[in-house]
Amino acid sequence: MNIQSKFFTYGNDDESKLELHDKSKFGPVTLAYETIGNLNESCSNAILVFHALSGSQHISGYNPAVENTDNRWTNECKKGWWSDFVGPDKIIDTNNFFVICVNYFGGCYGSTGASSINPKTNKRYGSSFPKINFSDIVDSQIPLFNFLNIESFHTVIGSSLGGMMALNFSSRYPEKANRVISIACGLRAPILTKTHNLEQILAIENDHNFKNGDYYDNKFPEKGLMLARMISHKTFVSLKYMKSRMSDKCEQNEGDFSWYKINTPLESYLLYQGHKFSKRFDANTYIHLIAAWSNFDLKDDCFSKKDSEIFSNCSHQKHLIFTIDSDCCFYPEEQEELYDALSKANINVDYITVPSEKGHDSFLLEPDLYAEGIKGMLLT
Repeated sequence: MNIQSKFFTYGNDDESKLELHDKSKFGPVTLAYETIGNLNESCSNAILVFHALSGSQHISGYNPAVENTDNRWTNECKKGWWSDFVGPDKIIDTNNFFVICVNYFGGCYGSTGASSINPKTNKRYGSSFPKINFSDIVDSQIPLFNFLNIESFHTVIGSSLGGMMALNFSSRYPEKANRVISIACGLRAPILTKTHNLEQILAIENDHNFKNGDYYDNKFPEKGLMLARMISHKTFVSLKYMKSRMSDKCEQNEGDFSWYKINTPLESYLLYQGHKFSKRFDANTYIHLIAAWSNFDLKDDCFSKKDSEIFSNCSHQKHLIFTIDSDCCFYPEEQEELYDALSKANINVDYITVPSEKGHDSFLLEPDLYAEGIKGMLLT
């Protein structure tokens, strides 16, 4: 199933520009998005999916190319990241539902971000791109939904960073969400995540090619981005799954080290993951997103004093929370905290623990473990 990305642009005048959390305005904004299925006449069958940190709008099927992505649309990007979950006769059946996924404002897969051309200067935004938070990303998508005449979504779904975005959207725009499925996320960034994110930001900033984010006309900070991915990768997959993915080879690229020679498959595997990622992602996008992640606290986003107050206007919603028992990016207690807040607010909420040996990324790899819960939620 071949899919093409679509593009929506707004904010060419002061009245239609995006207002950011610091009250500044930004425009124009272009959003890259993809849809699968048909929107019914009442626009009541729409499902909104928020992608994870390094994901894109390409949720299902095959997309050979996306414009304005430079050389980042590698082979790894061409297959939809949730193809096993979304499509005709799949868990999220697009014979019945209209599914939309949007590349984030600040992203690097066709949406406006630091790598985009600033029409005022005809140069890349680079360091001049604003510092954004999750509310800015969520708010940026509202004009698109208005354009599509979608007043309310049947279901809003997100995993990992996308799960936090789904919670932000459904609590700040409660009238636009009826069902919410959050996978492997929580109400705020855990301390361990903040630690890892700081390490990753420092890795990129310390690459001498980063140049404060103004590197587009020179060498890219590939080593910094590569190291950042290696730091994060060990929290996304379990050690057991990591071991199963290793080959017996010990390979490294020229220039990886000045004198050190790797001598284990583990080192080779981590280097490979870092190299692969640095070819398909933008360092500025990465820093902007993980900085927003580190600063995420849903209570603050909703201007609430207590967690239970976050959902005070969500009484009509139904929530489904998935936790992964081997997750070391968002430990199960993070989802328990979310469940408690929803319960105290008297929200209809179900909680499912996924038994997996694959860690945080289970939500990408094991559709069978999520099928019954998701299907049940969509049909209620």
